[in-house]
Amino acid sequence: MDMLTGKNIDIVVLDSGIEAHPDFEGRIASFIDFVDGREALYDDFGHGTHVAGIIAGSGRMSGGACRGHAPAARLHVLKILDGRGNGNRDAIRQALGWIQKNRVSKKLKILNFSVGTVGNSHALHREILDAVESMVGMGLIVVAAAGNLGPRAGTVTAPGSSRKVLTVGASDMLQRSFAYSGRGPTMDCVCKPEVIFPGKRIRACAASCEKKGWYCEKSGTSMSSAAVSGILACYLEKHPGATNRDIKLRIRECARDLGYPMNVQGADVIIVSS
Repeated sequence: MDMLTGKNIDIVVLDSGIEAHPDFEGRIASFIDFVDGREALYDDFGHGTHVAGIIAGSGRMSGGACRGHAPAARLHVLKILDGRGNGNRDAIRQALGWIQKNRVSKKLKILNFSVGTVGNSHALHREILDAVESMVGMGLIVVAAAGNLGPRAGTVTAPGSSRKVLTVGASDMLQRSFAYSGRGPTMDCVCKPEVIFPGKRIRACAASCEKKGWYCEKSGTSMSSAAVSGILACYLEKHPGATNRDIKLRIRECARDLGYPMNVQGADVIIVSS
């Protein structure tokens, strides 16, 4: 049986940008900078390149050792974070508008939000969720990080706090001094996350601004959600007609209980296969 690679699956990465890393050669289909309006590929924070590497890096510069989960997927990178990793509402709004306008022509399938915001305003929180949930309503698969504000309850960041998106926590960031993975319930009393996956010290593509060579390690639920986005790209390669509901049901079937409460690990699940 041929290995699934996410071939012909288009994934949107909303993050800090992406570098022209050899592991992405020929597969960066779009790059839109909603921060500074630049046209050339760049990542002045490094987070976006690393996330993209987990999703779809080919592993070329590591002999395959640092290959992403969907190494043949196409990437559409929307820069919404600046060089300090900060974003703003206008950038998110413009990025979601771009997705809505281009989702059909560019055959967009998955949106990866390895970024999040808490927001003290319920109105602002709701605005972000409404905008993202409209993407789900259009048939897009939205994967969001649970955030790294745990272990307190109610620490899942938006848009991961939406009941409609697939929210991912970090399975190896739940205990002792590394118990950072965000957990529910949300502001609207929704149980979150749906699933957890390893996110600690994940090695993937590095941006030149970090001066660490071709690859570096990062930790967080950002890494976990990126991995799940890549896994889902492989699933959609085999089952192109799968809906959000189909995918959530399939995740439950391919998972096992770690024994944590539902607002820590999700509905007794952790992905063990794609």
